[in-house]
Amino acid sequence: MADYTTLFTLNLALLFISKGVTAATFTFVNKCDYTVWPGILGSPKLDSTGFELQKGGSRSFQAPTGWSGRFWGRTGCNFDSSGHGSCATADCGSNQVECNGAGAAPPATLAEFTLGSGSQDFYDVSLVDGYNIPIVVEGSGRSGACAPTGCVTDLNRSCPNELRVQGGCRSACEAFGNPEYCCSGSFNSPATCKPSMYSSIFKNACPKSYSYAYDDATSTFTCTAADYTITFCPSSPR
Repeated sequence: MADYTTLFTLNLALLFISKGVTAATFTFVNKCDYTVWPGILGSPKLDSTGFELQKGGSRSFQAPTGWSGRFWGRTGCNFDSSGHGSCATADCGSNQVECNGAGAAPPATLAEFTLGSGSQDFYDVSLVDGYNIPIVVEGSGRSGACAPTGCVTDLNRSCPNELRVQGGCRSACEAFGNPEYCCSGSFNSPATCKPSMYSSIFKNACPKSYSYAYDDATSTFTCTAADYTITFCPSSPR
C-alpha cells in the first residue's frame, strides 16, 4: 500500500522547490490616476510584450528560470479598435499595443530583472534612459534582502529645463550625447565615468535607482525564489 502521507509531503516539497527554480510571478499594479500601457522586453518571451492596464488594475505573468528583461510604463497612448496606435511617452515604436520585441524610446523609467537558476535574482529600477513615470519594485522571496527599490518622486516636476520634454525628463546622455554623460569612449569604465551634476539630480530624488551606467553599488538588489510586484505611481515608498 502506498504511503500517501509520504507522497503528499514529497510532492509538496517538489512544488515548493520548483517555485524558486523554475519560475517567478511578476504582478503589475497601476495606482496612477490614468491608464498605463506596460511594455515588456525580455528573453524568453512572456505571454505578452505590451498591454493596457487601467487605473486601479493589476495583471500577473509567469516568467521561467533564467528570464532576463525589462518592464516600463507607456503613457498617453491612443490605440484604435484593431490595436494600432502610439504612446506619448516610452513608446516602443511597434505601432501596436504589443511591443513585439522593441524597447522603450527614452525617456523611460525601467524596471530590470535577471532571474537566477536556483540562485539569486538581480533587479533594479533604472533612470539611465531618463524618467517618465514613478515605479517601485517589491520582491517577496525565501532568502536574500528582497529590498524594495524604485523611484517614487515625480522627477518631471524637478527636471532641469534643458532635460525637460513633454511627459518626461531626459538623461544627460540623451540630451547632449557627450561621452562623459553616456559612459562611452574613453569614459567606458567605472574608473573614468563618474556621476555628473545631472545624474546627481536623479540620484538625490531617487537614491535607490540607477542614475548613470556605473551606479551599481547602491542600485542593484538581490532576492532568491521570489515573486515581484511592479507598481506604477506608488502612493509612497515602503
